[in-house]
Amino acid sequence: MLPLPHQIEKTMAELDIAEVFNAAKVLKDIARHPRLIGVTKLNREAKVYLKPENLQHTGAFKLRGAYYKISQLTPEEKEKGVIACSAGNHAQGVALAATHNGIKSLICLPAGAPISKVEATKALGAEVCLVPGVYDDAYQKALELQKEFGYTLIHPFDDPLVIAGQGTIGLEILEEMPDVEAVIVPVGGGGLISGVAFALKTLKPDIKVYGVQAEGAPSMVESMHNNERVHLDSVSTIADGIAVKEPGVNTFDMCQKYVDDIVTVSEDEIAAAILALIEQQKLVSEGAGAVSVAAAMFDKVPIKGKKVVCVVSGGNIDVTSLNRVITRGLVKSGRDCEIELSLSDKPGQLSKVCNIIGDMGGNILSVQHERTSSNTNINGCRLHIEMETRNADHIKEIKKGLREGGFEVIG
Repeated sequence: MLPLPHQIEKTMAELDIAEVFNAAKVLKDIARHPRLIGVTKLNREAKVYLKPENLQHTGAFKLRGAYYKISQLTPEEKEKGVIACSAGNHAQGVALAATHNGIKSLICLPAGAPISKVEATKALGAEVCLVPGVYDDAYQKALELQKEFGYTLIHPFDDPLVIAGQGTIGLEILEEMPDVEAVIVPVGGGGLISGVAFALKTLKPDIKVYGVQAEGAPSMVESMHNNERVHLDSVSTIADGIAVKEPGVNTFDMCQKYVDDIVTVSEDEIAAAILALIEQQKLVSEGAGAVSVAAAMFDKVPIKGKKVVCVVSGGNIDVTSLNRVITRGLVKSGRDCEIELSLSDKPGQLSKVCNIIGDMGGNILSVQHERTSSNTNINGCRLHIEMETRNADHIKEIKKGLREGGFEVIG
């Protein structure tokens, strides 16, 4: 298990709702307070709203906790400067907060962090140290440098003051929608959901709070199931902002106490959620920010008939990967389809296939005609077609039409 930095002196038992309200006062003129968006059509059996923290300064909620923590430092701590470790969003929050307060900041980032996040962190006035590995490796490096130079470590999630800052999101949701019944929150190390759940459950205990992780980084899910913190050997997901090997000490306790359930979503489901946010809401979300929406879209949590808010935690997606994500989202949503046919190699067959697809509303993007495959009859061939479709039901209709037209649909 990871050691807890000595700066984290409070325990969650000492955290009072007054701390969250104080954070709200400090952040009143610093953080944006994006209004809820909705009702959306992301789940037809629930009233789903969005809390778009991707519109926050620096593009993510992390500014809230980082700024509040830094605002509470002593003059001596401010003089020595601050250090942080991050997959990217916390880095930008710390950099902005430190620069705004005239404090030196050093940020340890995983070497694989998106270039856009690295450059944005530098642009906000921080010094950047790239560390080979993932978040947890950057964390260990930050501990070493913190001990060597006397910096104050601004932990991305396992600090009560950081958690209190994130909890202001819960206050804003309740203020705007007092009758909200469920809130769905992305989970990495657990700072965001700890703050939101603490605020919501303290003020309105009957609200359901659900957390969401990527299937490739289920550290909090496994920890909750095992009733103790679990350290994963590796994590792999397009949701780099929540790719954390082990949850925090405080955040694990908070999730056990205040969170109703934590579920996982697949990479394809995350991609589909990113695509839905772009197309339906004109919002750009990173993978970590979209997991809450994915959980609502694919019925991972029991929200039927409920008034629900999904926290879209960040929008700092690497634009170089956006095209791949959109393609995955199109496939998952039934908007892009590849089919393979086996047919007789004689004149008119290709034309007939194209006519059937066109008459049924499919848009052919590419056709690959293969005669020499060992899997085909001597007088046969295979046809590989990529096409644009409306949804999964539309794909089924087209395949049915092709079969009724006398063609063998292989896949």
